[in-house]
Amino acid sequence: MIIKLERIKLQTRKHNEAIDITAKVDNVVRSSGVKNGLVNILTTHTSSGLLVTEGIPCLEEDILTHFSRLFPEDVDYHRRRYLDYDGRLGFNAEAHLKSVVGGISCMFPVENGEVVRGSRQAVYFMEYDGPLERIYLVQVLGD
Repeated sequence: MIIKLERIKLQTRKHNEAIDITAKVDNVVRSSGVKNGLVNILTTHTSSGLLVTEGIPCLEEDILTHFSRLFPEDVDYHRRRYLDYDGRLGFNAEAHLKSVVGGISCMFPVENGEVVRGSRQAVYFMEYDGPLERIYLVQVLGD
């Protein structure tokens, strides 16, 4: 059994952003040596996420627009206060809520050394609190 974990740094450029990471995930799988197994992709941050959807710019914008409508920045969230437990002011509740709703991971089968996805599926790293340097994980398991 092969188990390969790759940590990938990503510099986001906007406060809210959808970044297509499909090609990077495919490259990690191809270089892993796994012919048949699974690939799991995970963000290491609680104010970012991962989504799988059709890879077209208008849909990227629709996702970001509707997440902003669902979780506007100017709402009186419980997190917008001094947080006794860590001595800081909470300010980005909407980013965390987007992450909870959108998800932080996705998984695909690997067959014959390739990721098995639908013909239009793309993997997106979702930035909800940028711009920041982020890390996401790609773990490939199999034979």
